[in-house]
Amino acid sequence: MPPAGPPVVGVLALQGDVAEHLRALEQAGARPLAVRSPAALDEATGLIIPGGESTTIWKLADIETDLSITGLDGGPYRGVFIRAPWAERVGEDAEALAAEPRTGKTVTVRQGPALATAFHPELTDDRRIHELFVSIVRQES
Repeated sequence: MPPAGPPVVGVLALQGDVAEHLRALEQAGARPLAVRSPAALDEATGLIIPGGESTTIWKLADIETDLSITGLDGGPYRGVFIRAPWAERVGEDAEALAAEPRTGKTVTVRQGPALATAFHPELTDDRRIHELFVSIVRQES
């Protein structure tokens, strides 16, 4: 039986947009936790590993793109890209969920309980990616 209450989702608090992810997770219905130790990691049911890019670049650049993401209701999702990589190939056990429309590069993938994005969902007010991850954590716990 899954535990009662919101799932505890950790954010590896070593670099990147930790505060933004914590805020997004809380708004998405999770209990966010900054993970700075193995003990904190043990408390988490799910984990976000943020990138180390600077939000300063985001504030100075025009890098937004509308994405159609499989399994995400509510219309296009505005992806914020900052020097982000993409998936070169997707294995048999994984699923490509979105491609950047201008390049066709895969920018969202899922393999079991793992969800990866090549953009920064924490830099928008749209919480659907975090909500999707929280629902994955609930299903897998």
